[in-house]
Amino acid sequence: MILETVVVGPLMVNCYILGCEETREGIVIDPGGDADRILSVVAKHDLKIVSLINTHGHFDHVGANQALMKSLGVGLLVHELDAPMLDRADDTAQKYGLRAVNSPAPTGFLRDGDLISFGKYNLTVLHTPGHTLGGCSLYGEGMVFTGDTLFADSVGRTDFPGGSSVALGKSIREKLLTLPDATIVYPGHGPITTIDHERRHNPYLTTAGML
Repeated sequence: MILETVVVGPLMVNCYILGCEETREGIVIDPGGDADRILSVVAKHDLKIVSLINTHGHFDHVGANQALMKSLGVGLLVHELDAPMLDRADDTAQKYGLRAVNSPAPTGFLRDGDLISFGKYNLTVLHTPGHTLGGCSLYGEGMVFTGDTLFADSVGRTDFPGGSSVALGKSIREKLLTLPDATIVYPGHGPITTIDHERRHNPYLTTAGML
């Protein structure tokens, strides 16, 4: 599999470009900004992007949606519960002294158990709310893309609208920690990790009284 990470935007979001080396079909996960850099990677690998995917609707993860949809002629998938955030991205960003580009409406919705296919590869949608109502992770091929649900030695914030520490804990315990130990975790920010490492060492998951 082709897999490249481009760290984009002022909040340093991990945008992932995945592709099939045989068919050249690919997907882009969390195009948060810097569309030109993302397009450069797509062109380098001669990929035909078949889907843009937002793991959730926060402004820092959706900023390049508009540019990529226009440049690549491709649709956008996000969970239905997070779709209302997309056209308010700039308003939200300004509350933090930043700017963002509002996203067009999605062309389809992510649903728990759906398959995202590109070439010979498939990723399964896991609805993992807690950071947002519609937060999703994508699992397959020994990897899981967790958005802002689970990070290396940390977890997503739950103090934004739609956040819930109870829901986040349930998502992590029931949807993510049940994956094989060797599963590589590709989070929305920061370094990669593994399910085994997070189960054994993440302070938010190992300390009594925490998640």
